[in-house]
Amino acid sequence: MPSADPSTQPLKSAEELAQSRRRFPGESPQYRAARNALLKEEIELRRHIERVAAQRRALPPGGEIPEDYRFESESGPATLSQMFGEHDTLVTYNWMFGPKRQRSCPMCTSFLSALDGEMADILQRVAFAVIARSPVERLTAFKRERGWRHLRLYSSGGNTFNRDYADEDPDSGDNAGFNVFVRSNGIVRHFWGDEMGPETADPGQDPRGAPDAMPLWTVLDMTPGGRGTDWYPKLEYGAQSKTGT
Repeated sequence: MPSADPSTQPLKSAEELAQSRRRFPGESPQYRAARNALLKEEIELRRHIERVAAQRRALPPGGEIPEDYRFESESGPATLSQMFGEHDTLVTYNWMFGPKRQRSCPMCTSFLSALDGEMADILQRVAFAVIARSPVERLTAFKRERGWRHLRLYSSGGNTFNRDYADEDPDSGDNAGFNVFVRSNGIVRHFWGDEMGPETADPGQDPRGAPDAMPLWTVLDMTPGGRGTDWYPKLEYGAQSKTGT
């Protein structure tokens, strides 16, 4: 007989699952009680993340793109529909490296460096495009400088994509953010866009999505010091970092 669909099976309570049998050397009963209480919340968080992901997947069809935007890629002109390649889903990331910036946003650079390492795997499932308004030659020069191998870069300097899908005013600067597009029967529609910006941030926190896509923050959130408030990612460290950029 076929096995039952796991999604229809009743879930054990998080409190029941959180009674961990693991013990670390030297831990106290107080530590174990607090750790199991935290484990319960971690299980609830995992479940909430899955509920949000399921709700996202169930969104009704988004708006059809107003035009098939034309970009400049590393290999020549490319339209948004061409970015899909063989896939029916396209993820775009708006990179804060517009023509008015002297250097790339350090936070975007940190994130894109992590994505470059994951990109070969990501591209098995979806297409992925990194978009910025600087000329493509400037984007590819920075790509070579950082040693990125897998990111596919596109210049949106000649279209209104950033204004339409990143809520960006070309005269005031750049906005980072994700968008997801789907293609069906030759029609490209917007599926989902990142809408958690400064106006949704909680007191004392930088704007962030949920879940946070940056591995940097995911790792630091597991530490006693957390993300910290007295530092910011830099483009260079050590002897190379003389300007604090």
